[in-house]
Amino acid sequence: MSRAVIMTVLLATIIVVGTSVPAWAAQLDAQINPNSNFSPFKVNYQKTIFIEYPNGGQLFDELHTKSWTLSGTADSSNIGVQNLMKKLNENIADSGSQARISDLNVLYDIHLKGRNINSSVDYKVILSGTLSEYVITKDQVRTLVDLGWRGLSTNQEIQIDGIDINHPISLFKVEEPLLYSIVVGTEAEEILSKNMINADFIAEQPLTNWHFLFDPTGVTSDAATFGLDKSISGFVISSWTMGESSIREGRQVERVFEAEINSDQKYVIRTVQSADQANLSAIGFGALDILDGVEIIGVTPTPPEGYATTSTGDFPIFIVYGMAGMAAVAGIAFFFISSRSLKNEKQGQQGIDPSRLVGYQTSASSGGYQTNRGEAQLKDDTNYQQTRNVYDEHNPQNSPPAPSTQEEAACGCAASAEMHSECDCAMQGACLCDGTCRCNAEICKEQVSSMS
Repeated sequence: MSRAVIMTVLLATIIVVGTSVPAWAAQLDAQINPNSNFSPFKVNYQKTIFIEYPNGGQLFDELHTKSWTLSGTADSSNIGVQNLMKKLNENIADSGSQARISDLNVLYDIHLKGRNINSSVDYKVILSGTLSEYVITKDQVRTLVDLGWRGLSTNQEIQIDGIDINHPISLFKVEEPLLYSIVVGTEAEEILSKNMINADFIAEQPLTNWHFLFDPTGVTSDAATFGLDKSISGFVISSWTMGESSIREGRQVERVFEAEINSDQKYVIRTVQSADQANLSAIGFGALDILDGVEIIGVTPTPPEGYATTSTGDFPIFIVYGMAGMAAVAGIAFFFISSRSLKNEKQGQQGIDPSRLVGYQTSASSGGYQTNRGEAQLKDDTNYQQTRNVYDEHNPQNSPPAPSTQEEAACGCAASAEMHSECDCAMQGACLCDGTCRCNAEICKEQVSSMS
């Protein structure tokens, strides 16, 4: 593959990944103050709709060059917002919660972008407001706070500025009549009729599966240096987070619905929503509990003495026990394999038979260093070539030359040559031999000449 092709593929991947924006289904954020009657919340609903026309057709002609945006805001003075607030409170009551939404603001943003292969519609609805009546009871020790309200959903039609912000199919009926006429009566109509304002999964996920942390920063005397609000001074902050895909919480994947339409051409309608996310925080230390089937927290200003936890509660213990179990299984497998290997090994004496060895002392010569440790050698030379030491090989270069005559053997200089050392006569400055010395040292030659 050429370098140009590789660079093209990498560049295309970067462009696709860099321009892809995740469409989160529902994102909830709420900060509960148990010492107040009102607390803020915000929830963001998002969905992306793809209209695909791979073979062209009427939808291609109509949409591939189009681009438009519908957006607006409304507060609780708007009739549509009042209706939405009423429907949400009804849904909260049906879940058994006593909390209520006392104020609500709505922001909607819908953007269509046409392309040659498909068109996309990014659909966003943001609700922000005030929660009230969430305090169940309060005494000098703790405050019980209702958290059963968090599934803010409604399937009803919500008209704001003449647009049903809760059902995309209603928007297409007004803004894109050709698309609506092709979709109506098909499976795609059912997909586009699903309500946008839906946080049911956040309510269905038990709080015991959420990650829990508490932050004691507010207790410190210099809490203001961290930019913390005065309202939390002297308190810890408890936080619950939902949205991680794990063994404990379960696998959470994006929700994709797809339908094919056979009209003048084959069209595909696909909606994409990522897994829901939620962040709940409360001033004080919150302990989970259930009251009449509704999840609540018991809030105290400070955590119990000696209390400490991690973001996953008992999850680290689960990991520790899991790792210990895996180590035990690995150890058993190791000993089992080792045992089988030992059974398969050749048993008995390996190497030279001890009955063929005889011991002898070492370093017994004069001036030697004798130890209690002896050495052993073969009684005979049988198979010596299979057992000899490579260092015992004869090396003619290292063998000292044998003396040529008896006189030379008696010569002190010749003895030095046998030991491969310097000439003693040359080192001592005097001839150590008699007149028969044949040493080449000058001192010996002079001595022999004087004795002749």
